[in-house]
Amino acid sequence: MHVKSPKLTRSLCRFGRTALVALLMCGLGGFAGNAHAGHAALVLDASTGDVLSAVNPDELNHPASLTKMMTLYLTFQALENGQLKLDQLLPVSAWAADKAPTKLGLRAGQTISVQDCILGMITNSANDAATVVAEKLGGSEDHFVEMMNAEGLLLGMTHTRFGSASGLPDPDDATTARDIGKLAMALYRDFPRQVPYFATREFTFQGRLVRGHNRLMDRYPGMDGLKTGFTDAAGFNLASTAVRNGQRLFGVVMGGRTSLARDNLMARLLDDGFEHRQTSPALVAEAGMPDHRIAHRVLAALSPIGSAEASPVARTAPHAKKMGASRRHASTVASSRLRGTCRKGGKSRVGCPRHGHAPSAGGATKLATRSGKKLSAKATQRD
Repeated sequence: MHVKSPKLTRSLCRFGRTALVALLMCGLGGFAGNAHAGHAALVLDASTGDVLSAVNPDELNHPASLTKMMTLYLTFQALENGQLKLDQLLPVSAWAADKAPTKLGLRAGQTISVQDCILGMITNSANDAATVVAEKLGGSEDHFVEMMNAEGLLLGMTHTRFGSASGLPDPDDATTARDIGKLAMALYRDFPRQVPYFATREFTFQGRLVRGHNRLMDRYPGMDGLKTGFTDAAGFNLASTAVRNGQRLFGVVMGGRTSLARDNLMARLLDDGFEHRQTSPALVAEAGMPDHRIAHRVLAALSPIGSAEASPVARTAPHAKKMGASRRHASTVASSRLRGTCRKGGKSRVGCPRHGHAPSAGGATKLATRSGKKLSAKATQRD
């Protein structure tokens, strides 16, 4: 990028660092233990960014596998700046192979291509594939999480704190429907040549067919992405996008009580958005998890230590210490990344130049219509 004024650039960097530190302090500081499975919904117009419908859009919820949208954002970014190639083989560590389901069943010591990691995350919501990419780009998953949180701030996700590359249960992670909407729009804005991956319904991996979890794409006309998510603590989450008569909308549902209730609500939200109607908050509440917010807040007020709703997966390391280190390091990561930003459409973003790696026509991606099957939810994380 040609820079006319080094002095101006240094001033912008200093301003960026100050702003990001402030965001970290006020945005991440109060998250730990406050997220829960509360119902929330949002519909956005892609061309204007206007909010067409919103119910509890700023309520803190657990992201579950919607987390992988940020992992994919950084993956696409690395493809564009040449740090990764689609056919590049990545090593699988024991840490990645040992991740809880859902996963591709990778074994420590084997390798997997970047493209198969992308497809595994999008279709199967593969936790092992997400961790493989995280370790390649960050050196460790912990450092990659710091990169995720720094990038989230650059995208304006000021109420989000990621705890892993996969979205496996973590009592300290948190996001909002509004922040997930920002991330969804950023993916389509910043990586137009990569987003066709989100329409993948299934792909062939090591001779077997890996089917996707996004059943709604099979029955909602014009829907061509994004991502599902579920943990016991989060409920059933979904970020979707669809096009009708040349108009693209983005929708977010958080805290659905079942996958079917979540999908039906998303269909209604998008229908209402295309027809310029508001979706009833009562319909959003009906599709959501039982509302424990009052009890949760009473308990939080009585307890000196905040905690999220119970997670079924035992954690192997305390997270409180990592929270403080993550906040401190994220500001360093974000400010150092700002030094390499480019200007695109009036927005600052990292990863230049702008030339992407489009999904190859002869690659592993196979789109097909599937007959609907009931979702078999795992106790930990399913989609």
